[in-house]
Amino acid sequence: MTATENQLNGSSQSESHVLPTDEHVLSTLERDGGRRWLSPLLSTGYWWHRRRMVAYVLMVVFVAIPHLRLGGKPLILLDIAAREFTILGKTFLPTDTVLLALLILSVFISIVLITALAGRAWCGWACPQTVYMEYLFRPIDRFFDGVTGKGGRAKAGRSPLWQVARIAVYVLLSMFLAHTFLAYFVGTERLALWVRSSPVEHPTAFIVMAVTTGAMLFDFLYFREQMCTLACPYGRFQSVMLDEQSLIVAYDPVRGEPRKKGKHRPGDAAGDCVDCNRCVVVCPTGIDIRQGLQMECINCTQCIDACDDVMRRVGTPTGLIRYSSQNAIDRKPQRFLRARTIIYPIILVLVFSGFGYALTTKRGFDARLMRGKGAPFSMSTVGNVSNSFQIRLVNRTDQDQSYQFTISGIEGAELSIVDEQLLTIEPGGSRVVPVTVSFPVGLTAGDGNHLGELEIRDDNDHQRILSLRVLGPR
Repeated sequence: MTATENQLNGSSQSESHVLPTDEHVLSTLERDGGRRWLSPLLSTGYWWHRRRMVAYVLMVVFVAIPHLRLGGKPLILLDIAAREFTILGKTFLPTDTVLLALLILSVFISIVLITALAGRAWCGWACPQTVYMEYLFRPIDRFFDGVTGKGGRAKAGRSPLWQVARIAVYVLLSMFLAHTFLAYFVGTERLALWVRSSPVEHPTAFIVMAVTTGAMLFDFLYFREQMCTLACPYGRFQSVMLDEQSLIVAYDPVRGEPRKKGKHRPGDAAGDCVDCNRCVVVCPTGIDIRQGLQMECINCTQCIDACDDVMRRVGTPTGLIRYSSQNAIDRKPQRFLRARTIIYPIILVLVFSGFGYALTTKRGFDARLMRGKGAPFSMSTVGNVSNSFQIRLVNRTDQDQSYQFTISGIEGAELSIVDEQLLTIEPGGSRVVPVTVSFPVGLTAGDGNHLGELEIRDDNDHQRILSLRVLGPR
């Protein structure tokens, strides 16, 4: 046997041990590695109508939030450039580390709690990716593909002009969504100014808007459901956030198996599933819910509506695919009260309480006392000792504020401000104010230091008291 024959025999033997791949390696990946483009059919049942109402309301809310005001401030404004974050009319600065940490922690725990109770309810009902994809862009696809009201693959013989028009509509909507998205970060006033003026006057802002529009177009025109199945980490986290009691969209194999196509007859020992594949062709992520809970499932309930419609047609009770839990599907007892549903709410209440307390006790300004550079103290010719300090002030109010300093607990001390103009600070601004404290030389005799207090007040009578330790000769 030649070397070539041996090599061919070896390769054929190795191929015989390779496991055959499924028709689809992933829900969006064909066996040959190519992209599997999904054109889901539409099932307009009970859950679809309710999701549509929620989606339309959320579309309005998403667009309206940057324009709404609370206490004269935007409802939400995440001004990263200015390092100011306004949430529900309250402005947070980078120094609000405790407040920001508690806010982020409360959002995270809320998501974990909702997932433990209702599975991926966020993904299927409220996520902007799902809302816009399923109730804005897919209806546009169905209109231009000639399949309005039912979905599926485009009708044959459609003119290429229809696809050009479709892309033009996508570009316009992506521009609108990009501007709405940027309004959360730059504010509606600044955004309106950019829109009215020439791009030459603000090239950076124009590039940012163009890039954001391109990202929106790429997402909804090309990437589509892969944002949920590949890019979003939420599906990968659900394995640790769910338990057997969590509410999920599930197929009931006890009732449905074994499957048999067509209408069932008494005595054929078949399950209720007629193997019509409707639950697969309507799924926007391309999965088969009958294979159990999968990472790609976004709880959109399209498979429930499709299956219920088929069950009604064949005269079988609905609910073969339904909102349920793994324990309910396995005919095990259901328990609402369990470790997750007790511990998570307790933690959430504690975090929200801490956030509320920190928010209500937040002062109108921040003040920090730092010792000046150089020698710890200096002597004057009149028998006084001088210490240099720097006071960093941050104005947290919406108005210009002026600050006054008062020393207590240090007998005979005098405070001198190097530049009085530094005591007036604009809203959200910060300043470092150099000051000098002079006191009699005998004050520090013995210990070499003396402890007092520095009181700082602003125009709104907000007060901060800082410990002030002066140094001098023993």
